[in-house]
Amino acid sequence: MAAPGLLLVDKPGGITSHDVVARARRALGTRKIGHAGTLDPMATGLLVLGVEGATRLLTFVVGLDKTYEATIRLGVATDTDDAEGAVVAVTDASSLASSAIAEAIGALTGRISQVPSTYSAIKVDGRRAYDLARAGEDVQLKAREVTVSRFDIVAERRLPAAAAPAPDAAATGGVVELDVVVDCSSGTYIRSLARDLGMALGVGGHLTALRRTRIGPFAVAEADAVDALADAPLLEPAAAATAVLGRFDVTADEARDLRHGKRLRGAATRLAQSPTAAVDPDGRLVGIVERRGDDVKSAMNMPEEASR
Repeated sequence: MAAPGLLLVDKPGGITSHDVVARARRALGTRKIGHAGTLDPMATGLLVLGVEGATRLLTFVVGLDKTYEATIRLGVATDTDDAEGAVVAVTDASSLASSAIAEAIGALTGRISQVPSTYSAIKVDGRRAYDLARAGEDVQLKAREVTVSRFDIVAERRLPAAAAPAPDAAATGGVVELDVVVDCSSGTYIRSLARDLGMALGVGGHLTALRRTRIGPFAVAEADAVDALADAPLLEPAAAATAVLGRFDVTADEARDLRHGKRLRGAATRLAQSPTAAVDPDGRLVGIVERRGDDVKSAMNMPEEASR
């Protein structure tokens, strides 16, 4: 059986996140591997996988803030809001002022209401939105509140008509490409930001490249390539949970009590935050604990096998 832990993977473009999970299962010789949020096939970057008992930690990783590097093309709209879709509109974007772009980006920064892409993995009556859209069904997704804490332009390029990637490129005056960095809450769709930016500017827009560089405290610089997973180091459960939730040191007796479902009476004053990771004297993760009045109670225990 593989050791428990988190595995950080740098997903390449052209394969699905489920393909990465399948490769990890083969490389590590276990079926018990899950992920903390997928990436589209076009996208690259950080995937966080949980192995064996550490799959229990993924629920605490899924909701973490994320960082993306992306390229947005203004002047061309697609039906999927990214480069994999069919072009549905082409508009001359050559006269867009940089100040107008910056103003529109400012309006998409902070706490905003966002309608996810029609071709997203959100379920509608038990079916994925992208399956419904590909079947020609009308998909109406509800807006959701998300937070975009940073939406910075790194580079701006103005491409002539000949470079505009559309069948009727000759009819346009060109497109504007933006390289951007986005810090955002979980559930934010970067494709939707590209679409909404283009709509606000009256020229349409879509995403041409996307790379996830951070999930919470985990960075893609620490990740391994998919062809190196057999030898990739696992982040041990205690280190992983501590990085996400902070650390609560417990004695051997307290660790035993938590594993048996008992409360630690009067121990809440020792908690710096709730929930947090309980770690025994040997540096092993007991589980995730939370404050209950003056007491501390286990919210999730790691399997005993991972704590011996």
